[in-house]
Amino acid sequence: MSAKDIVVKPISRADADRIVKSCHYSGKVVQNSQLHFGVFLNGKCGGAMQFGPSLDKRKIQGLVEGTGWNNFIELNRMAFSDWLPRNSESRAISVAMKLIRKSYPHIEWVVSFADGTQCGDGTIYRASGFALTGIKENNQILLMPDGSKVSRMTVTKGDHILANGGAKIPQGSKPLSGFQLRYIYFLNPAARSRLTVPILPFSEIQKRGAGMYLGKPKRAGSDTTDTAPFQGAEGGSIPTPALHFSTA
Repeated sequence: MSAKDIVVKPISRADADRIVKSCHYSGKVVQNSQLHFGVFLNGKCGGAMQFGPSLDKRKIQGLVEGTGWNNFIELNRMAFSDWLPRNSESRAISVAMKLIRKSYPHIEWVVSFADGTQCGDGTIYRASGFALTGIKENNQILLMPDGSKVSRMTVTKGDHILANGGAKIPQGSKPLSGFQLRYIYFLNPAARSRLTVPILPFSEIQKRGAGMYLGKPKRAGSDTTDTAPFQGAEGGSIPTPALHFSTA
């Protein structure tokens, strides 16, 4: 069996959630994901991809000039079982992008983020035709006193908001060091010319010390993939805006 034998098709949110919770390194889903695709081999589902609004939609929207509120979407979660054939991830992304382009032609581009703090630097995105558009130090993942890892946003609300509008982290917790890498896939090639930020060469990842494989820094010159067994992307926004379907 090879990656050409996999089948990608829409599945229910409940089924996608089950796959992500069992296969994604975080064990968590993004609550407002709206499009859900399953990855099947011989009738057995071994992977899922979930798409939905970005966490900070207004900020992300400006990455491509002239983008409307519903002209882009984020790959929130991607999770695959290790029994799927090699290269299943890039094959699944390719099929999913074709399905989105056909069914939702108003969506011009897809953004996703590689978690270079806990997982990898996005080898699969680079292999799947995404453009690297951002590398930044990530202080949004907190290591809690009990050893759990949580998003800074989930614990810096309410009593943690400071008078200046900032937020303090809970006592005993500390930010994990690492990077977040931003990738964009252009469903509409014309949107690429409207990009408002530079496209970075992939060599910039190692240059900035952002290379990561399964939660561990890559050695210089390493080409190790970061996709087996799990591959993930963070994202989502609250509240959930409606996804307007332009076709039935």
